[in-house]
Amino acid sequence: MSSLARGEQAVGITDLTITFATDGGDVRAVDGVTLSVNAGEVLAIVGESGSGKTVTAKSILGLLPETATASGVVLLGQDNVVTVSKARLREIRGTGAAMVFQEPSTALNPVYTVGWQIAEGLHAHGKYTRAEAKAKAIDILEKVGIPDAANRVNYYPHQFSGGQKQRVVIAMALVLDPELIVADEPTTALDVTVQAEILDLLRRLRDEFDTAIVLITHNMGVVADLADRVAVMFEGKVVEEADATSLFENPQHPYTKKLLAAVPYLGSGTVRTQERAAERALTTSEPLVVAKDLVIEYPGRLGRKGFRAVNSVSFEIGAREVLGLVGESGSGKTTIGRAIGGLTKITGGSLTVLGQEMLGVHERRFRPLRRDIGFVFQDPATSFNPLLTIAECVAEPLIVHGKSPNARAARSRVNELLEAVQLPRAFGDRFPHELSGGQRQRASLARALALQPKLLIADEPTSALDVSVQAKVLELFAELQKEFGFAALFISHDLAVVDILADRIAVLYQGRLVEEGTGAEVLGAPQHPYTKRLLASLPVPNPAEQALRREELRLLRSEE
Repeated sequence: MSSLARGEQAVGITDLTITFATDGGDVRAVDGVTLSVNAGEVLAIVGESGSGKTVTAKSILGLLPETATASGVVLLGQDNVVTVSKARLREIRGTGAAMVFQEPSTALNPVYTVGWQIAEGLHAHGKYTRAEAKAKAIDILEKVGIPDAANRVNYYPHQFSGGQKQRVVIAMALVLDPELIVADEPTTALDVTVQAEILDLLRRLRDEFDTAIVLITHNMGVVADLADRVAVMFEGKVVEEADATSLFENPQHPYTKKLLAAVPYLGSGTVRTQERAAERALTTSEPLVVAKDLVIEYPGRLGRKGFRAVNSVSFEIGAREVLGLVGESGSGKTTIGRAIGGLTKITGGSLTVLGQEMLGVHERRFRPLRRDIGFVFQDPATSFNPLLTIAECVAEPLIVHGKSPNARAARSRVNELLEAVQLPRAFGDRFPHELSGGQRQRASLARALALQPKLLIADEPTSALDVSVQAKVLELFAELQKEFGFAALFISHDLAVVDILADRIAVLYQGRLVEEGTGAEVLGAPQHPYTKRLLASLPVPNPAEQALRREELRLLRSEE
């Protein structure tokens, strides 16, 4: 519990300026930022990539790299974090402020139990016996909602789901009762149902323990759901600051208006879906993908029973059609996508892809069809070879399938593809790390389209993007789909994004298809209880409406 009374200042930032030394000269990432957060308050800092929001947040804990030079005041208690010694910083971290990082899988050490990792923070700030440290670890895991904490304190990170790992990271931040929590994109990689649980947990910390929270996010629905005040950053400056209701109802700065206009809303794809349905009615070609009672099982190990990831699922993807596949983590979405691409074997039922039955198919027979299937992955940064230029990465499918002998010979085709995804030709000479997230995703689209595929499989292609960048990528995807005429399986946990792009939506739950139809049918009038809970879990960028949806979700949970 915070030692500060509600309303007392937890952190005060005054005229903070942060400059990074680079080979190309100094870059000013944060320019004269002034902010404050009180106990029992949530301040959301929003803005696109490169706006300085994460750098500002990390400065609160003195987590800036050696290449950074900071000036100004970051007052945490009586300490100015900008000028304190490293020894004092180590004392402040964990007690004065703690950080919840974006990706729990990288924040947790895979070779130590979660109990050991929680206890490590305790030992760094005091003397605890092994039994005392374990007892505190169990207690904090129970507080963040980990079931059977007494046993699971001895589990390793890989034995927890994504949402549970995020809870463990929050537990590590809470174990020393910090006055302030800095949460950097804590729900980005989570599906909407798990995200709703994490937001409930953060809200409880604010309301019951008077914890101050600095929330860094690009999800405006999350901001509407949790934030008391919002600071909008653009090019290193705070361009607008207001309470959440005022900001959403009456934004003042042009950039804030642009940011809110880019947010996808449920129902925004209805008109487009109707137009495309009329276009597809004119085509008479056979479906490109047909699944009938599809079953996919992963074999058990060491005598354990196998796991059925996909259970008797049936659907079709017609020519020029986009099927949106939604559901929470573990529902079978990615498994189905991999099976369609020939990357996962099916164990029962039937799956026909481009006329080829996938049950028992040999790789040699399926290989010629791979050129007609394109992939767009969730994180292009890890799907690109960091040692190759963008042009070489985009040329890879052309070389692998014998369309070009090498990247140099394929350059003219690569230039055409880069222009198609609205990237300058010169970007082909850059390496993946030299492009922004949105630019890398565009390059990933270019690579997927290199062989003019008949079918595109897009697995969470926009989940890690800012709303403004996401809006551009979605618009580009729609334009390219119309121009090239490919069919697509679009996998996502963001229902509003799927609504914009998909002609039909299929909802998966625990490996089963529980609902299917147009966006208006599935999202406008859901029939299955799980679909209703999925929709109620989706935060909308309107604080008043979101409060009502939160109550609706609470009632749905109580009925289950």
